[in-house]
Amino acid sequence: LEGQPKISVNDFVVRACALALRQHPGVNASFQGETIRVFHRAHIGIAVALEDGLITPVLRDADAKSLGQIAIEARDLAERARSRKLRVPEMSGATFSISNLGMFDVTEFSAIINPPEGAILAVGTVRALPVVTDAGLGVGRRMMLTLSCDHRVMDGAMGARFLQDVRRLLEEPLRLLV
Repeated sequence: LEGQPKISVNDFVVRACALALRQHPGVNASFQGETIRVFHRAHIGIAVALEDGLITPVLRDADAKSLGQIAIEARDLAERARSRKLRVPEMSGATFSISNLGMFDVTEFSAIINPPEGAILAVGTVRALPVVTDAGLGVGRRMMLTLSCDHRVMDGAMGARFLQDVRRLLEEPLRLLV
């Protein structure tokens, strides 16, 4: 579509996570000394690979942004990260992060949590695989998601419920357009 932002798989993942974080505030939390701080806004860190390491610029209030806004802002943050033009506030304050190595053809991996955040989602490449459905055998597109959780902040069951909602949203991408 002319004039529309190009939307990537990662933009869909960011939007799905932002919406799921609204439903699962315990995942949108961090361990701070002796207490757990729960955040009510989803500031999502998006890991960007640079030649000499990794930087995670922050897409603020992702839960309040449309898929198109996320696409435009995430692309802008990544481009400015690569050209070293990020402003200091854009590099901190994430409440949750996403690391996507799909473009490197990595099927699955475990991402390391960026303290003080309580969780990070690792996203693998989208693959075409044989899939069995009620209609029989077909080809489906599959992507591995791995959630790393700080167990001082949340338990595995809480993380699993969050992942169920992320999966449900990604399997029905039209729900991410509203």
